[in-house]
Amino acid sequence: MAKSKSVFVCQNCGSESPKWIGKCYSCGEWNTFVEEVVMTGKSKSASLSGAVEAPRQKPVSVNQVTVDDLPRIDTGIGEFNRVLGGGMVPGALVLLGGEPGIGKSTLVLQMALMLTGKKILYVSGEESPQQIKLRANRLVPNQGDHCLVVSETSLERIINHINQVKPDLVIIDSVQTLEREGVESAPGSVSQIRESTAVILRLAKEQNLPVLLIGHINKEGSLAGPKVLEHMVDVVLQFEGDRHYMYRILRSIKNRFGSTSEIGIFEMLSTGLREVSNPSEMLLAHQDEDMSGIAISAAIEGLRPFSIEVQALASTAAYGTPQRSSTGFDLRRLNMLLAVLEKRAGFKLAAKDVFLNIAGGLKVTDPAIDLSVVSAVLSSNTDLPVSREICLTGEVGLSGEIRPVTRIEQRIGEAEKLGFKSIIVPRYNKGIDFKKFDIKVVQAGKLEEAFRQLFS
Repeated sequence: MAKSKSVFVCQNCGSESPKWIGKCYSCGEWNTFVEEVVMTGKSKSASLSGAVEAPRQKPVSVNQVTVDDLPRIDTGIGEFNRVLGGGMVPGALVLLGGEPGIGKSTLVLQMALMLTGKKILYVSGEESPQQIKLRANRLVPNQGDHCLVVSETSLERIINHINQVKPDLVIIDSVQTLEREGVESAPGSVSQIRESTAVILRLAKEQNLPVLLIGHINKEGSLAGPKVLEHMVDVVLQFEGDRHYMYRILRSIKNRFGSTSEIGIFEMLSTGLREVSNPSEMLLAHQDEDMSGIAISAAIEGLRPFSIEVQALASTAAYGTPQRSSTGFDLRRLNMLLAVLEKRAGFKLAAKDVFLNIAGGLKVTDPAIDLSVVSAVLSSNTDLPVSREICLTGEVGLSGEIRPVTRIEQRIGEAEKLGFKSIIVPRYNKGIDFKKFDIKVVQAGKLEEAFRQLFS
């Protein structure tokens, strides 16, 4: 006979406590414990009776395991396929997260409407079928015969719909709205998300059915719910971007079937999301005159090279304490690069406000843009422009050296394709035949050498 008990669960990390505590001993957050009623399962007498369910599978050796060559499902969106690693894998559980209004529902509905050769079940716990219809008319009109929509939050009824419809792909918007019977807590709680996802995961693996879940994020920017949610699913995608910009970045955080370094770039239009096949033209401002504080970098995300514009502004601190602000670039790394500029290159920036921005609303983690960052800061500080015909790439070390970077040939090729006259690269990238490029390749081993090429 099933019993129930009350426990206190941390809404941030999912840790449990028999009583309420102010600070979570696991994640260190304050006032995150809420009371939840959970089922304890079978009684002790039943567990000791020896009646154990027979195993569904027998252990076999790795060589005896047969692998069915199941083709991936083409989503019809090239950038989406790129991030997934080639398309949706049958039986995969994909979690898509992002800020409210960023375009998560738009992306998945647009994908569902374009998959005309598949039967899609779109389950929405936040919108009515009429609201979904209005968006579908705006995105892909007159192509919804294969896409079935239902507004439902009960997990048991959703499973009944799946068993009756037998779709090729299931989309659930969102996992925070699901409610499972027997879990006496509100939808969106740690227990509901954990138990509901476990049932969906079992269903996806048993029926070889791909399922796409949409998830909310909290105020810190991470996926809402217990951390175990990200461990349970096969793929975790993050939809990023500023609502004030028209561009969106789809980034892979976890992918059991592909690379986690790929990104997809979209442009938000009134008719939905448009793929951006050449992000370099999107990220570079087309200006005729050179301006100080701007440097172009050849960056790489995943396997895709593109050029980005780094903007910096250095000015005298007006209120005594200098400010350091960064958009799209790690602030701690910016502080490190400023310290390198002052200690190794001799430029006094301790009394200067420094503001850094990556144009286009992009967040870049590639260390190869370090050289562009320090060049843009120095250009703004001295009011000397960097020629827009020069591209830079290189990681800056603590001793002021320019360290080698990966895929240097792809970076040079991208700069050449975009019409740059020259590119400054690290001296210690060996084994590269620079003569095969039409662009002028300048090698630099120290910051002083690079600055001499830029400002002499």
